[in-house]
Amino acid sequence: MDEKKCIKNNAEETTGIVYLVGGGPGDPGLLTLRGLDYLHRADVVVYDRLANSLLLDYAPQAQLIDAGKEPDHHPIPQEQINCILIEKAREGKTVVRLKGGDPFVFGRGGEEAQALADAGIPFEVVPGVTSAIAVPAYAGIPVTQRGMASSVTFVTGHCAGREPLNLNWSALAQGNDTLVFLMGIHHLPQIVESLISAGRASETPVALIEQGTLPEQKIVAGTLADILEKASDIRPPAIIVIGEVVKLHSTLNWFHPDATYLSEMSNVR
Repeated sequence: MDEKKCIKNNAEETTGIVYLVGGGPGDPGLLTLRGLDYLHRADVVVYDRLANSLLLDYAPQAQLIDAGKEPDHHPIPQEQINCILIEKAREGKTVVRLKGGDPFVFGRGGEEAQALADAGIPFEVVPGVTSAIAVPAYAGIPVTQRGMASSVTFVTGHCAGREPLNLNWSALAQGNDTLVFLMGIHHLPQIVESLISAGRASETPVALIEQGTLPEQKIVAGTLADILEKASDIRPPAIIVIGEVVKLHSTLNWFHPDATYLSEMSNVR
């Protein structure tokens, strides 16, 4: 599909609408009430890989379109996803674009909203619980803490292909506040080396959190000096947290899903 052609046909009357819904970090219980309401109403759900598939049970009446992308593998290019949203809305459909986390935090929701606006398609953004905050919380790591970190920086750990990250490492290495890298496991060696080279202390605590907020959650803690040795079993999707707040993990690690929790999760309806 040609995105420019999709957008250009904005003279057509549009009776549908697109809801850009953040599905939260993984645990289906963290979906917002507004997101749940729109899933109940949806005629079409275009969903991402990181949106929990259990959330699709809230829209049994809807046409489901898998637009999931994996690192370096995009079966449906972003331009085609934009066209799908535009065309389904022009058919008069209520469309939910279901994303993991929050649509506007490294979710390309802004690009989709821009395409919809250019095409004259009504849309609404439904914020979601971002994994940048929720996943550390489920690991017992507050991203800010009095006396430890008065600010937090969210950083993309991914770029097109496998190119090195082009970031302002000097700025990221300054101070003692928290860094949260999303989608950064493949670039962990560069992240560690670049931060140390830019002046971040090698003893700075680091946590890697895989499958955060889900029963499969796995946490590895260490420092910039030794985290690469400990990271061999961590696989995407995972979040990297760097800073003094990681020290709180050992005492605040509260998430230990029991049989009751697992039963509730499997009966999301």
